[in-house]
Amino acid sequence: MENKIFSRVLTGDRPTGQLHIGHYFGALKQRVSLQGSHETYVIIADVQVLTDNFQFPEKVRSNVYEVALDNLAVGIDPERSVMFIQSMIPEIAELTVFFSNLVTIARLERNPTVKEEFAQKETVFGKNITFGFLGYPVSQAADILAFEAAIVPVGEDQLPQIEQTREIVRKFNGIYGETFIEPEPVLSSSPRIKGLDGRAKMGKSIDNAIYLADNHETTERKIMNAVTDVNKIRKNDPGNPAVCVVFEYHLLFENGHAEHIRSECCSGTRGCVVCKKELAALVNGALLPIRERRIHFSEHISDVQNILHEGTEKARLTASATMEKVRERMHIDYRRTEVRS
Repeated sequence: MENKIFSRVLTGDRPTGQLHIGHYFGALKQRVSLQGSHETYVIIADVQVLTDNFQFPEKVRSNVYEVALDNLAVGIDPERSVMFIQSMIPEIAELTVFFSNLVTIARLERNPTVKEEFAQKETVFGKNITFGFLGYPVSQAADILAFEAAIVPVGEDQLPQIEQTREIVRKFNGIYGETFIEPEPVLSSSPRIKGLDGRAKMGKSIDNAIYLADNHETTERKIMNAVTDVNKIRKNDPGNPAVCVVFEYHLLFENGHAEHIRSECCSGTRGCVVCKKELAALVNGALLPIRERRIHFSEHISDVQNILHEGTEKARLTASATMEKVRERMHIDYRRTEVRS
C-alpha cells in the first residue's frame, strides 16, 4: 500500500470544540503532510455533530470556526487543501438518502463503532436513539463518496466506518453499475495519546487535554498537575516511565533527551517536578508557532470565513459532478426538456 499513488484524500473533524494535541498527532500532522502530495479535502462535519447536539446549534456553529482556526494554525493551506462545511453541500444529504436504501437497520446496529457510541450516549438519549444518530455511518459514506476519495485517514476505532462505506460501494455498483471506487483507510502512525489524568483518551468533557489554543501558562499548569508513576512517592524513588503520562509526552515531543530521562527516572535520580517543568518548556516551545498562527487568524476572522466559503464552493463543484454521474446511473437524471412518451 505504501507504493500506491492516490489522487484524492478526504479528512476532517467533527466541530465539537477546540482541537487538542491528541488530534494534532493523531490526524492534523498527517493531514498537513498529505496536502503536499494529494488532492486534499478537509470536511468540517457539522451535520454529523448535530446528530447528538441538535439542541445546541449555536455551539455547533461557533465550533465550526474553532476547528477551522486549528486547521489553519497547524498548516492547512487553502491553496493546496479544500476546507469546507458539510451542511453547505446539499449533494451530501442527497447521496445520504440514496445510500440509506442500501443499508439495513440491523447492519447499522452491528457496526462496532455505532455500538460503542450508543453505550457512551445512553446517559444522554436513554433508549431514544435518533434516526440521524443511528444512520451517521451512512452520512459518513456520503461524505467520502461525494468527493470520490481514494483514501481516508482514520484511527483504528473508525475502521468499521470505512468498511461500511466499502460495503455501500459494492452494493451500489452491483445494482447501478461501476460508479465508485472502494476507499482505502490509512491509519495514523501515532498511537492514541493518553489524557493528562492517565485515562486512555483525551476528552473535552473531562478536561484532561492540552489544546492547541491553550496559552503558555495554561499548558504549564496542566502539565504540573499531570499524573506520573503512582508508586514513585519520594523524589529519589526509582520510577517506571512505562506508566507515566509525562514521559509519554516527552516521547511525543522528542528533543533527543528521552532516553536520558528514562535512565534518570529508573535510577531514582530524576524528580517528577523537574521532569514536568522540562516537559512544559518543551511543549510550549513546540506549540508556539501554531499558537501564533492561530492568534493571527482569530484576529482576521473575515479571512477565515472567506477561506471556508471559497473552499465550500470548490467542494460543491466536485460533489455536483459526482451527483450528475450518480443520477445518471440510477436513471433519475430527469431533464426539463425530456419528452414524455
